[in-house]
Formats: sequence, C-alpha cells, structure tokens
Amino acid sequence: MTASAAAPKAPALYVLEQYFLKNGTQGARLAAFLREGRIEAAARLGLTGPRIVLEALIAPHMPQVAVVTPYASLEEMRGTRARLAADSKCRAALAQWEADGEAPYESYAETLLEATPYAPALESATPGGKPPRVFELRVYHSPTERQLVALHERFAGPEIQIFHRSGIHPVLYSSTLIGPAKPNLVYLTPFADLAAREKAWAAFGADPEWVKVRAESIAKHGQISSISQIALYKAAAYSPVR
Repeated sequence: MTASAAAPKAPALYVLEQYFLKNGTQGARLAAFLREGRIEAAARLGLTGPRIVLEALIAPHMPQVAVVTPYASLEEMRGTRARLAADSKCRAALAQWEADGEAPYESYAETLLEATPYAPALESATPGGKPPRVFELRVYHSPTERQLVALHERFAGPEIQIFHRSGIHPVLYSSTLIGPAKPNLVYLTPFADLAAREKAWAAFGADPEWVKVRAESIAKHGQISSISQIALYKAAAYSPVR
C-alpha cells in the first residue's frame, strides 16, 4: 500500500452540535450521556461517533458543549443515527439523561458543515500538542457567495501555508451547508494552550507575506470576510480527539 493510499481522508460532512446549558447538573448529565451513550454505542457498533467534544471557555453562551461528528455522506449520517436510536444501551442512556428531573439543556443547535476540498483528515493534530488542548472555532462570514469562493481560494492558496509556519494547524475547514449565518467559512484549530494561541496569531499577523496577500485580496475582491465569530473551548476529558 502506498503512503497516499494509506493516508486517512477528510470526511465529506461534519455535524456541529451545540448544547447551550445553565449552571448546575446539566453539564455532568450531558457528559454522561455522550460518554456512556453515543460514544460507547458508536464504538461498540463500529459506527461513526463524535470525534471532538468541547467545553466552552469563551463563547456567546456559557456553559456550552460543542460536539463535532464527521460523516462520509448523508446516507452514512442517516444510517448511523438510525442504528444508535435502535440500540438498547444508547436508548437507556438517553432516557436517563432526560429523566433526571431538570431539563437536559436550555437549547440546542445543529449545523451541517460541508468539508472544503483542502480540509485535512480530522485526526490531524498540532505538532507537539498535548491533550487536553485549547480549540478555537472561527466563523468567517462573506458578503456574497462570489466572495466566499474567493475566501476559499485564498485559504487553499497561500493562507494555509502561512498558517502552518506561524503555528496554526486547523483540523477542520468547512462551510455551512444547512444552518445559520451563510455564506461562511468555518474552521477549528487546536493549540497547546492559550499562550501558544496568542503567539501563533501574533506571528501570523506580522508575517510579511500575509500582509501582502491580504492587501492584494482586498484590492481584487473587497472585504471577503466581513464579520468574524470566535469562540474558545477546551477538549472534554472524554473527547476521542483531545
């Protein structure tokens, strides 16, 4: 087998789930359901399960837990969900989660993300990073679909190379297929800690090639990323990818 054939491929889709909680028992109960229900059942049944589980450090709503699950196709997503729903142990964990007196969450959002052609395999990690790491979720909103295409082209061209030499190694690049705030580019980056994050972004912002690339991009396409949303998370102790 060649090295290229053995290399893991990026999924076609990601489902981003965000559980908006309140202080109290909701966080611990959700963790028990994810750990003993969905993650355990997916592993036991040989299905795709949550790969990254994150607890918010800085986000618009806190407490918050975000879950990223990759899929090769919509068919795989539907089939996985049907088998988990039919699994007795997973159903029991769900019933326990929902029967503990208090509501399981305040609200819940789900976004279907489409992987970009330049997305890496989800198992990719920051070199030298040790779990649990800090993860930064960024959403870049483009004014038009045309400008989103230009944003993707900039990322796929010079921007990712500048990222990597600055110490920024995203594990997920995508755009929202079904969900809010379209059109956009959504990406997730792990850092060893908050200090490593600050150092990496400072290096990126000062990079001479980035200054030149950004100026050329604005001159040609205008502000192709007009609004940015940033949230910081830590990997949950039970997250498969930490």
